[in-house]
Amino acid sequence: MAEDKYNLKNPAVKRILQEVKEMQSNPSDDFMSLPLEENIFEWQFAIRGPRDSEFEGGIYHGRIQLPAEYPFKPPSFMLLTPNGRFETQTKICLSISNHHPEHWQPSWSVRTALVALIAFMPTSPNSALGSLDYKKEERHALAIKSHEAAPKFGTPERQKLIDEIHEYMLSKAPSVPQLSPSEASEERPTNSDGEAQANQLYTITMVAETRPLNPTVHNRAVEEEPLTQTNANPRNAEMRTREAVREISAREPSHQPLQRPEMRVQRSADDRLFTWAAVGLTIAILILLFKKFMKSSGHGAVLMGGS
Repeated sequence: MAEDKYNLKNPAVKRILQEVKEMQSNPSDDFMSLPLEENIFEWQFAIRGPRDSEFEGGIYHGRIQLPAEYPFKPPSFMLLTPNGRFETQTKICLSISNHHPEHWQPSWSVRTALVALIAFMPTSPNSALGSLDYKKEERHALAIKSHEAAPKFGTPERQKLIDEIHEYMLSKAPSVPQLSPSEASEERPTNSDGEAQANQLYTITMVAETRPLNPTVHNRAVEEEPLTQTNANPRNAEMRTREAVREISAREPSHQPLQRPEMRVQRSADDRLFTWAAVGLTIAILILLFKKFMKSSGHGAVLMGGS
């Protein structure tokens, strides 16, 4: 990707190009995502279905749209591959998406979002916007079908990128395992258990994903936002997960482009320099006024004659 055709003075462009380099230099077997050549604010991605679930082995494509204010405003996400968990070509509601900008943190990245999306695939939808609640057998059948071909979407440029990502994921993804009768009849996690498991999986995955860009979560566990809250127990699991994430975040540095503490230190030094300059100027003015007063009152002449 030729960088010379982009406006490198734009903070969003610089951040996006940094994430592209990180994605290419540190590829993952669980996902792949790259922007369009002509519009780096639009990314195509594919994730592999989480292990030990009805999605295991599936390849799920999607689209990410980054805002002009990225990373200070959140992106939007949609799935393109039928999966039985999220609607296709519909913006899904996650706390890392543009549906909830109040939860977004600039330290999060495209990699962070994909890790979170994988973690929430096997959890209960809880009537969240853009969610589906298919049976396990149906989801397993869709996982098998996802290997057949990449979804068709958009312009030839988009389709070319989707096909390239699909070929990469096929080379990394194992075959879809058979769904045993016990797994097919097994109930999906409840509201509280599902959120606790997803948060735990997300935290473990973020620890494993040690990268130069540091796509870690700070102070907040990423969670899907249900439209209805029917159980108070998830809060206890969420609080425990947030404490673990805060402990992990304290050991890892944040994104380098966001260096606000250094800015405050530099500004403090500039303020002290300005203060001393003002004090020196004030003293010089007072000395000039004093000399002028002495000269006008005749004291200056007496001093000159005495010498």
